[in-house]
Amino acid sequence: MSWETIRLGDFLTLKRGYDLPSSQRESGDIPVVSSSGVTGYHNVAKVEGPGVVTGRYGTLGEVFFIHEDFWPLNTALYVQDFKGNDPRFSAYFLKTILTGTSSDKAAVPGVNRNDLHARKVTVTRDLAQQKAIAAILSAYDDLIENNRRRIHLLEEAARLLYREWFIHLHFPGHEHVAINDGVPEGWKRKALGELCTLRAGITFKPKYQGQVEGDYPFIKVRDMNSAGNLISITEADNWITSDECYELRGKPFPPGTSVFAKIGEAIKKNRVRFIVRDTLIDNNMMGAIPNRDVVDEPFLYYLLSNYDIASNASGAALPFLSTKVLSKELFLVPDASIRHLFNVAISPSLEQITTLQIQNTKAARARDLLLPRLMNGEVAV
Repeated sequence: MSWETIRLGDFLTLKRGYDLPSSQRESGDIPVVSSSGVTGYHNVAKVEGPGVVTGRYGTLGEVFFIHEDFWPLNTALYVQDFKGNDPRFSAYFLKTILTGTSSDKAAVPGVNRNDLHARKVTVTRDLAQQKAIAAILSAYDDLIENNRRRIHLLEEAARLLYREWFIHLHFPGHEHVAINDGVPEGWKRKALGELCTLRAGITFKPKYQGQVEGDYPFIKVRDMNSAGNLISITEADNWITSDECYELRGKPFPPGTSVFAKIGEAIKKNRVRFIVRDTLIDNNMMGAIPNRDVVDEPFLYYLLSNYDIASNASGAALPFLSTKVLSKELFLVPDASIRHLFNVAISPSLEQITTLQIQNTKAARARDLLLPRLMNGEVAV
């Protein structure tokens, strides 16, 4: 394979994105791309697709390939000129050289495009080779994207069913059920503390962090952002052994527990996930272990996902949730027959979502292992 060492600026030209405050955006289908990816839409494009975008400030090292016309924000750099190179290959190449990018700007991390242009890189400019490499890597990304769409459709259908049945009260047989003061006959208003056991996580001491294998995943708030944890928690940045769990006096949360942030700005995002194996959570999170005599795991997950958890937060400077306060919140709980029907309807979708998330995690790992080997010529195409 023909590789040569050149300046990055001889391979492509990066340019700063453009200002576009949220207040100036009009409804449309043009992706607005920041340093962290697509963050909204507009009705006017600034750059023709396909395009490649990476972070200039904020999130650094991430690279995004955009198929259609788009608007790159000023927190990002986009490829203004591919100089005859394949755009998809260029995206993978940038990802390779920018992995681990950091900044010497302590307050607001940033990179200088002139510094990037001057960086010496080794790359092939053979277009056929570039397309062959891009085809191999894009097969993984296409699978991941297709799975993401399926996950979105499955989750959206489940969420809509929950709202239809338990918020709009259009549950099976509702036409024949009397409703008094907003409560269908046979249903009850119950405190969250009756539906589940609320428990905070434990302190995750630094000496136990950093292991990628073990007997128990130990998750933090940031794990909920992972691509493999969109709905259920199927991966973790940290693992510990059974002996370490004993030393920490940890009590793993069982499968089916719903977890969410307990302290800090993350509370305001109202993100809820459910776990699929015995899992430890750190003390910035809270778990809701379902009381299976009263609710099933899917019902509790969607109940919490559709609830404004942040409304219970105390503390102006540093929001936090109290188990005592949250456990007193009242929720409408259906009778056993309706709960059973919902569980039967939703459980297969949640199981499929978990399977698809695991597939995506494996595909991403395989791609990331192959990426540098293809880019340095170690694996020939």
